[in-house]
Amino acid sequence: MPRTTQLRTYTVREGMLDEWVTRWREEIVPLRLELGFTIGGAWVDRERSHFVWLISYDGPETFAERNAFYWSSPAREEMGLDPDTYLVHTDDRTVEERY
Repeated sequence: MPRTTQLRTYTVREGMLDEWVTRWREEIVPLRLELGFTIGGAWVDRERSHFVWLISYDGPETFAERNAFYWSSPAREEMGLDPDTYLVHTDDRTVEERY
């Protein structure tokens, strides 16, 4: 399958940005990497309480199939991490690299 990259922008609940970033870095990132995703970077916009990151996948499955596998994996369930606890809004966009 061709490489698919998503630009994800999350609006984080007021006062929870640092906690979200810690949990994302310590729990989500290792599992995503283990399952074949790559992380192209992550940034915070404190003024807007936004968390922005790039995630890619170019394995034998589609991005959607691998993402569904991530969400249904026992390791993901064991996290006990409900994104709705932290996130007010999410905007996921599939983007194409040009540079």
